Amino acid sequence: MGMFKKKIRVSNIKEPEVFFEEEFWVDTGALYSFVPEDYLQKINIEPAATRNLVLADGRKQARHLGFCNFQVEGLEGNIPCPVIFAPQDSLFLLGATALENFGVEVDPINKKLKPILAVMGGFLASSIET
Repeated sequence: MGMFKKKIRVSNIKEPEVFFEEEFWVDTGALYSFVPEDYLQKINIEPAATRNLVLADGRKQARHLGFCNFQVEGLEGNIPCPVIFAPQDSLFLLGATALENFGVEVDPINKKLKPILAVMGGFLASSIET
């Protein structure tokens, strides 16, 4: 897959004026987005839960999970996304949950994020009768 980066503004949901901007690697193989914990601490993001993860090298690790707003270069919206508190000096990764929250898919050939249509519940959910 063609790897590429996107600039993302990461902000505190309760204090949107507290933010940082960084280049994130787009990583469809990662469920969650990864942000070094020192960056999340600087914008006052609190852990909300813990997740057990399998890292790319096969190691298993429990890491904190929190929520912050993402604003992705070239996309509309400032949308809440779950993030993993990654170790300091880790790569910034934009994971699958954030991509879904923004309603985009990865075009690895052209190194772009493309809007997708959301499918809502199939045939029974689309019924207009109650």
